[in-house]
Amino acid sequence: MLPSISLAQEIGLAVLLVAAIVSFTGVRHLRAGDRFPHAEPAAAAESLPMIPSQRGSAGHPMESVELTEAEKQAFAGLVRTIPLH
Repeated sequence: MLPSISLAQEIGLAVLLVAAIVSFTGVRHLRAGDRFPHAEPAAAAESLPMIPSQRGSAGHPMESVELTEAEKQAFAGLVRTIPLH
């Protein structure tokens, strides 16, 4: 027993020390990687559904809008006002 602290403080210190040791051990175990083996990239790609391919540079008709010449000029003017630093 430490003479300068109370019994409650000693119990709290012991609990804190045990919690720190358990946490350190758990983190060390997780970082070791022994428990969670990494899957091979080829095996993972075969088991997951593939993402559909893009339709090309044009995209879906609902995803693009034709701008008028005035809109293009207004957008170009807006872009010029953006500071580049």
